[in-house]
Amino acid sequence: MFDSFEGSVAVITGAGSGFGREFARICAERGMKLALADIQADSLAQTADTLRQGGTVAITETLDVSRSDAVEAFADRVYHEFGATHLLFNNAGVAAGGYVWENTIADWEWVLGVNLWGVINGIHAFVPRMIAGGQAGHIVNTASVAGLLSPPTMGVYNVSKHGVVTLTESLYHDLRVSGSRLGASVLCPAFVPTGINRSERNRPQTLQNAGEPTASMQAAQRATDKAVSSGKISAADVATMTFDAIEQDRFYIVTHPRIMDSVRLRCEDVAALRNPTDPYAYKPEVGHGG
Repeated sequence: MFDSFEGSVAVITGAGSGFGREFARICAERGMKLALADIQADSLAQTADTLRQGGTVAITETLDVSRSDAVEAFADRVYHEFGATHLLFNNAGVAAGGYVWENTIADWEWVLGVNLWGVINGIHAFVPRMIAGGQAGHIVNTASVAGLLSPPTMGVYNVSKHGVVTLTESLYHDLRVSGSRLGASVLCPAFVPTGINRSERNRPQTLQNAGEPTASMQAAQRATDKAVSSGKISAADVATMTFDAIEQDRFYIVTHPRIMDSVRLRCEDVAALRNPTDPYAYKPEVGHGG
């Protein structure tokens, strides 16, 4: 269990907005040193400047988490500057929607690159050094309730977040078997106003789609815009829940408890070997928030 925040080091990807910015705020309030990364340099600088005004020690890195070499270089810098990592938030995320047969290879490469490979790269670059340091620590990987369900017209996103959930479950088991002092949690929010519905703004030029969005892609975007903007739980609320889970060494962080009826229904479908039930059968608010 990790509860020694004062003077410890937190690494946060996607720190320029949303959950990442709120994680950074709480870390700063608890006296931690921060290594903040985001692909959007201006929002990252804004986060860091605000925290530094309050006396927080923070370094920043404009970072594409889908690039393993860039994440390794970031880890090198963190350990050169601070000598340790105690909290690791693999939090950067993007979203794309539409029917899975209409999504382009570029859609898959972009979303899986950030959402799944970003977590893989973070684990690969930081966790061995955290273990070698021998200190207590905790890893939080941002997934989504879309990692526990399979909502329609969100297939690319669903695949990426299901990958994060099983990756983090595997990490948890491996840490226990190895005798490590590190804990792990997977964050599974539903719709929260974080700006992820506007993640296209940071899509690399090399992975842009040449054609116009299909009707299913446009419909998925409209639905996401509406759901994200109407979210009742804030990013700050989710960050508070996340730190409660860290202090309690609790693995699953589900921010919208009412979604669990849909999760149970999916598990029952699997156990009964029956065809998948509509995930919106209980509550039409399932979807991404990370």
